[in-house]
Amino acid sequence: SIKAIESSSKEDDTIWLTYWVVYGVFSLAESFSDLFLYWFPFYYLGKCLFLVWCMAPVSWNGSQVLYQNLVRPCFLKHHQAVDNVLGNLGTKA
Repeated sequence: SIKAIESSSKEDDTIWLTYWVVYGVFSLAESFSDLFLYWFPFYYLGKCLFLVWCMAPVSWNGSQVLYQNLVRPCFLKHHQAVDNVLGNLGTKA
């Protein structure tokens, strides 16, 4: 999904690909922190509001903000190493 977002051909699916990348990162982080966070009052309400903000059809929605400020810089910093590891796994398989 990140490779499709960063490609030169932009289509309407870029918005939803951005959402799914941010949702995937959020789900991964939540799988580790859910054991502690669900004890907080209104945790599920906050989670629901966060996901609605990520899907909101506005230019400042959560997916765009989080992708541009957190996910994209991390991806650009480490994408070469990830491509090398995946390439090595592909040749070994």
